[in-house]
Amino acid sequence: MHWSELFTIAVCASTAAAHQPVPRVGGNRKLQSELAAKKARLAVSHESAEHHEKRQNTDDRCGEKYGAWCGQGEEYCLSPDCQLNYGSGCDGNQKPDGVDTSDIERTKVGDVPYGGVGIYDCENDGDIAITFDDGPYEYTEDLLDLLAQYEAKATFFITGTNLHKGKLNDPALPWASIIQRMAAEGHQIASHTWSHENFSAMSDTQARDQMIYNEIALNDILGYIPTYMRPPYSICEDYCQDMLADLGYHVIYFDLDTEGYLHSDPSLIQESKDIWDDAVEGTDACTTSYLEIEHDIHEQVVHNLTEYLVASLFRNGYRSVTVGQCLGDDPANWYRAGSGTVPAYTFTPKAPTVTCAPEDPSTPTSVDGDCGGDDGITCEGSEFGNCCSQYGWCGSTTAYCGEGCQPDFGSGCQ
Repeated sequence: MHWSELFTIAVCASTAAAHQPVPRVGGNRKLQSELAAKKARLAVSHESAEHHEKRQNTDDRCGEKYGAWCGQGEEYCLSPDCQLNYGSGCDGNQKPDGVDTSDIERTKVGDVPYGGVGIYDCENDGDIAITFDDGPYEYTEDLLDLLAQYEAKATFFITGTNLHKGKLNDPALPWASIIQRMAAEGHQIASHTWSHENFSAMSDTQARDQMIYNEIALNDILGYIPTYMRPPYSICEDYCQDMLADLGYHVIYFDLDTEGYLHSDPSLIQESKDIWDDAVEGTDACTTSYLEIEHDIHEQVVHNLTEYLVASLFRNGYRSVTVGQCLGDDPANWYRAGSGTVPAYTFTPKAPTVTCAPEDPSTPTSVDGDCGGDDGITCEGSEFGNCCSQYGWCGSTTAYCGEGCQPDFGSGCQ
């Protein structure tokens, strides 16, 4: 992610005290992920003050209000920093070789929505879908080795030509074989656009090209194209939402972000582990799920953080799954046939280490935090917590599970 300033967004969420006769509802995970995305798009990455200083020695000016510098090579042509409107040499303006995918049939199937405001959460309790943006990159093969070691599955949101890494399907580069390995090992492949541009800063044609160019490259590599995507910087306004619906894409965001891109120094990566621990450690895998985001372009994320996350995931009884699996979507719907056919998906998630009790259809589970009463509503399996407090509200803290907790309408009373 390439922006020239770093800001920190502080989020304060107020929740009702557990002992009061109101339900305790956790913070808005969609709001949290949106704020995290805003923070992400302001994160410092490849572009630095040093590069700007080098450009001061160049006489030729370009860009809006002549605020940039002309040149050649990585410093000038790297996307998404290179300004598409002012330089034909920008990496993002280079169309990949391959069959144009614009006319591929875009039939919409299954229950997962297409386009629109996007998806932030998994549907299936017990699932954690770890996702990686911006690759493949120089660390991605090591990441695949690690995932194979743990029998973990991930979803890769692929960017075609960011970081001056060349075109995704260039046969002289290693990226095509890495993509093929992802597919062969049961990981889900999704789109993160061609060159990681901000949809809201582009023309309609440019925005559509960002999707089609990536399709061309992926079709050239795999023979099919994805139906899942994540907008760069998590920015997708009205036109973008409609365009992606028209192209037949599920728009995927996240509800857990360890901010590994901000903590990519060895001295800082523990902060990302702490964020994960606060969200996942000690939680009930029978009633919880996460759609999590990382970036495999950062060495510490791949070589340090990911193993910590995967080990914790399994230790806490979760299943490591793809995004499609956590949404309950048939694997046949994850891709569209291009020049080839979509292969059958034959991978089963590694079995979890905890066993969840089946729901008793005669005992309704609380959907609004209310429990007990004449209807016998239970907190067991509810999103609020498994304990039914003396006031008749579901939760998981001592205020719910301590004095007065009603064991007939949940579990965990102390």
